[in-house]
Amino acid sequence: MFTQEKTILRDLGNGLIMRRSTSADADALAAFNGRIHGENEQDTQRVAAWTHDLLARPHPTMNADDFTVVEDTSTGRIVSSMNLIPQTWTYEGIEFGVGRPELVGTDPEFRNRGLVRTQFEEVHKWSTERGHLVQAITGIPFYYRLFGYEMTLDLAGRRFGYEPHVPKLKDGEEEPYRIRVASEADLPFLAELYERASKRSMIACVRTPEIFKYELDGQSENNVDYYPRYIIENTSGEAVGYIQHRNWLGLTGINVIGYELKPGVSWLAVTPSVVRHLWAKGQEFAERDGKPRTSFGFVLGAQHPAYEALGKNLPSEHSPYAWYIRIPDLPGFLNQIKPALERRMAESIAVGHSREIKISFYRDGLRLVLEKGKLLTIESWKPSPDDDGAAAFPGLTFLQILFGYRSLEELCQSFPDCWYDGEDVRALIDILFPKKYSDVFPVA
Repeated sequence: MFTQEKTILRDLGNGLIMRRSTSADADALAAFNGRIHGENEQDTQRVAAWTHDLLARPHPTMNADDFTVVEDTSTGRIVSSMNLIPQTWTYEGIEFGVGRPELVGTDPEFRNRGLVRTQFEEVHKWSTERGHLVQAITGIPFYYRLFGYEMTLDLAGRRFGYEPHVPKLKDGEEEPYRIRVASEADLPFLAELYERASKRSMIACVRTPEIFKYELDGQSENNVDYYPRYIIENTSGEAVGYIQHRNWLGLTGINVIGYELKPGVSWLAVTPSVVRHLWAKGQEFAERDGKPRTSFGFVLGAQHPAYEALGKNLPSEHSPYAWYIRIPDLPGFLNQIKPALERRMAESIAVGHSREIKISFYRDGLRLVLEKGKLLTIESWKPSPDDDGAAAFPGLTFLQILFGYRSLEELCQSFPDCWYDGEDVRALIDILFPKKYSDVFPVA
């Protein structure tokens, strides 16, 4: 019988080793992650299905050995693990590589031994080797700050409505838009509309044809990150848009996590049909699963045309949570997105401006040199007692303005040790790093 060779990464002592996964780990890792991360029986099964898919099904960006596994050699038991899902994101349309650590977990019996930190060191190394300039992770409050991350990008703003907010058809009126499950023939249309939706977001995730195909029919239907796409058609059968939602209820209803229309199609006209679809589909799932359906919702970030179209018919609002972002080489990342920064200068009141700006992070910092609106220099700089720079951002807070999450004014109000010296510095920082909307739907 053929046995896949296990790559040992490190002997951790006390009978523990850290190694790379193989596809042969699919069942054991699925059971481990389901048990560690599942919040209830159904969630346990769905997290397990996600893990199994990543290891046992061909994934467009990830390999079967992209999990770290901490194993107790005396029993062969998995006691801790995480993985890396490579992907490409954009900053104002400029691509950069992202490593997404996920499924970070340790058996309670083995916690507080530094196992997660050791695995992050390894996964960060993998990410750097693949040319990723950024790592991004979702997770519990505070924890990932311990590993060099800052909460610095909106995650999953939501708005909800209830039965009185479902638009009613008039007597004898037919549904003006039909909604059907997408097929492989719809993939080019979906890609075109996804690209259109991405342009509203300062930060967005790139989807290749392989990713669209995987998300259409490569994932298990029980995968916690499986979001079927549906095509919206008018009465003539013309595709005018798409929506995306899970094939089971959330806490109280179905939530759309993707919604886009073709240019020239009215959100006011189509969105009522989408709501009626969600309400009817929610009842279908409720009857199937024996759960109550009391709401419908849209998880589309802090702002979206659907919110404007429905207005007060989405009375409940949950503010976005946040992505954790890590940038190990800040000058390198800024040089990657330099064309976007220079474009902002060219379109501003500071067009053609020249100035040196030293930005302190207290223990280190940045030096930017603008020459006639061009960034000639972006490099590391260290503040000193004789030169504390023109602005300062404590810790990793600079990442919050870099990713458009907060404005300079908001940071200065929140952090007394965030400051700038002079109104020209304030204006230039606001121009280079404005507060802007983002809603990222990552590869999972």
